[in-house]
Amino acid sequence: MKKIILTLNIVLIGILAAAQPVSIENLNQVKIEFETEIIDYGTIEQHANGIREFKFKNVGNAPLIISEAKKSCGCTIPTWPKEPIKPGQSSSIKVKYATERVGIINKSVTLISNAERASIVLRIKGKVISPQTTPLVQENGKPVAK
Repeated sequence: MKKIILTLNIVLIGILAAAQPVSIENLNQVKIEFETEIIDYGTIEQHANGIREFKFKNVGNAPLIISEAKKSCGCTIPTWPKEPIKPGQSSSIKVKYATERVGIINKSVTLISNAERASIVLRIKGKVISPQTTPLVQENGKPVAK
């Protein structure tokens, strides 16, 4: 009887030793999926609305926590959710660009999170131009739009 119990224990230990361990990391993966990681403002006029949104979803199986959003310059202001984003939940990162500056837009915001991709770079691009004005002509001594 002792030999049978000993043999069963040895077989059981062998089976357990050969089994692949379940990774805890795979059970609690955080994955973030963006609709787009680049937003093109196109050509916009000076002082136009400079706010755009990067929409995303937590496609992992653990809460997503965005700890920081680093901007590339002072003309770009990111706003991100401070509370954890549950699995399957969607949210967005808002980026405000200071459109009072005329010229090319090529800025970035780097997100730091607990996601599988711990650092994600979001980009904005485009061009800010001076407002277009309509030339005025004189009609009967009064300025009128042409």
